[in-house]
Amino acid sequence: MTTTTTQTLGIGSRVNHPAFGKGVIMRIGKAAYEVCFMLHGMTPVARGYDKWDIIEATEAANEISFTEAEKALVKILKHYNGVQERVDLADKWTDGTLIFQPQDTGLQSKEVPIEAFFHKIVMVRDRLRVMEQRINSSKNLNDEEKVNLQQYLTRIYGSLTTFNVLFKYKEDSFVGEKK
Repeated sequence: MTTTTTQTLGIGSRVNHPAFGKGVIMRIGKAAYEVCFMLHGMTPVARGYDKWDIIEATEAANEISFTEAEKALVKILKHYNGVQERVDLADKWTDGTLIFQPQDTGLQSKEVPIEAFFHKIVMVRDRLRVMEQRINSSKNLNDEEKVNLQQYLTRIYGSLTTFNVLFKYKEDSFVGEKK
């Protein structure tokens, strides 16, 4: 629910500023909130400011741990921006080389460090996630169009499951259509 008010907001509150866009309150000062905006980074906003929409308010507490604030920020950034998280290459591939060997012996083979190839795969995955989020939040697509595009993305993820062997942790792997 979106509201506009001059209430005291707690750390982790999500807001939508007319100039800076969506953000999350990370710190509360005597005169201003420190807000991390998706596109503008950390920006102070006066505590009495009342022109923003409050997307989700959290109760203002006397103390909050850095870990709790960090978890709130990570959740917000993942939800709205698809921020790239750290993904580890499986240990068995560290310092390895990927060799592309053409069938024609007259052509030269190509060697690529596996870490570089893996990084590209992770970038593809992260960009697909951002695309998925933008499709789901689009106001220009109707529900049927969103479902059709989502099914197409699921098939793309399924095509990329071959590369799951590179991921250190199963939860980072590609997941296609579940049977």
